[in-house]
Amino acid sequence: MDELDARLHRIGKHPFRAKFRLYGRDRAIVDLRGMATVRRHAAEIIETRLAPAAPRNDGRQTPYRGHPVFVAQHATATCCRACLSRWHGIPAGRDLDAAEKEYVVEAICRWIAGQHGDKGVPE
Repeated sequence: MDELDARLHRIGKHPFRAKFRLYGRDRAIVDLRGMATVRRHAAEIIETRLAPAAPRNDGRQTPYRGHPVFVAQHATATCCRACLSRWHGIPAGRDLDAAEKEYVVEAICRWIAGQHGDKGVPE
C-alpha cells in the first residue's frame, strides 16, 4: 500500500466520506465509457473547478451526483480547496501545479476503480 492508498483508506473511515458509493447511473457511466474517458473527465473537471487559486463557489462547487467524478471527489476529500488542504496538505490560495492536479486525478480514479472491486473497470 503506497502513501496515496493509505491516505484514501484513512479518509474513507471518516463517517461523512464513508457513505459515498457508486450506484446506478454514476456506475453505468464508468461501465459504458471506460476508465480512460472517466480519467479525462476528471482532469477536465479538476482543471476548471478546483485548480484555480480561488475557484468559483469554492466549498459548494462540487455536486453530490451526476457524474462518478463528483461522487469520487466527495469520497476522497478532493471536492474543494479546504478539503484538499485539510486532508491532502495541498494549500489553498494558489493555482494547483501539474503534479498536484495529477495527484487529485489519481486519487479520484483509484477510488472509482476500488468501487468496482473484483469486477474490474473497463479501460
